Amino acid sequence: MSRMSIPRATTRPTSPATTDPGPPAGSWQATVPPPARHGGDGARVAAALGLDPADVLDLSASVNPLAPDVAVVAARHLQSLRRYPDPTAAGDALAEVIGVDRSRLLLTNGGAEAIALVAAEIGGHVDEPEFALHPRRGAPRWRSNPHNPTGLLAPAGEHAAVWDEAFYPLATGTWTRGDPDAVVVGSLTKLLACPGLRLGYVLADPDLVDRLRRRQPGWSVSGLAAAALPELLATADLPGWSAGIAELRAELAALLHAHGLEPLASDANFVLCRRATGLRTRLIPHGVVVRDCATFGLPDHARVAVPDATGLERLRTALERSAPPGTAPVRRSVLATGTRSDDQPAVTTGPGTPPGSRPGQHGP
Repeated sequence: MSRMSIPRATTRPTSPATTDPGPPAGSWQATVPPPARHGGDGARVAAALGLDPADVLDLSASVNPLAPDVAVVAARHLQSLRRYPDPTAAGDALAEVIGVDRSRLLLTNGGAEAIALVAAEIGGHVDEPEFALHPRRGAPRWRSNPHNPTGLLAPAGEHAAVWDEAFYPLATGTWTRGDPDAVVVGSLTKLLACPGLRLGYVLADPDLVDRLRRRQPGWSVSGLAAAALPELLATADLPGWSAGIAELRAELAALLHAHGLEPLASDANFVLCRRATGLRTRLIPHGVVVRDCATFGLPDHARVAVPDATGLERLRTALERSAPPGTAPVRRSVLATGTRSDDQPAVTTGPGTPPGSRPGQHGP
């Protein structure tokens, strides 16, 4: 289903105060925008509701809930705005922390540019459902790892020509799976929770990196992003972040399950829920946005990013306040990372593991 085929939903929103998303003295009519193709709907929803984006809990964008505040770091590098960008030092710092030769790394303007450059150079195809920005025409096989939208890591024996490892560090606590003959596209946007800075990368053989660099526009990576990246990388705690997200993900799955939803097993910093039709529309009046999965071809599913502890409480309140009259949370045992049942629908992801199963994590 395309974005254009999703009907606009009219809701009667209430004030989404950070600690209490309950109704104010009055209410008003607002037309909520349809789901964006890639999630990250918080700012659009806030504008439709007449709210500050900071008052919306955007769980349609799966960024690291444990990363330090990027604005604090960026504020120390504002003088870079007066100079043309030079990403050399930033690229050197990233290659060092990942542990790859500098000739194998290209710093990009977000993961989106990394994907676009590689797709333009070599093409590719995917096994649906898959991230919308990946190419759909060409021989090389692309695969997100962990898979988007299911959140499952690829089994050790699975192969792809291009791995999208946007969420891999947060799932495993390591930078890359390290397949020697594969291309990797990555997103520091997700890892460092800095979508406005636009930082991504490509890992590939030096010849391909050179070809991609020639395709890349001059000054592609902003001066502020390049200046801030070494300091941001110094704050990175991949093992700690991965362990913390696993704990938060278990709490999120339990919360969703308790409210009658069916979260599936996940290794990522998001959870795919089935039988979640209308969940986005239900939560938006309370200032919470989740990812509608109709654009993945999964109209009865929603993807919910793992929030921090404060966000979990905000989501809990929104679920309670938006529950149909006469309903109460379901009390049942919950698997730590999701649920599985015999009638779970098949979501084909190629040779990998179907939703609900748990492949092991893989090192570099």
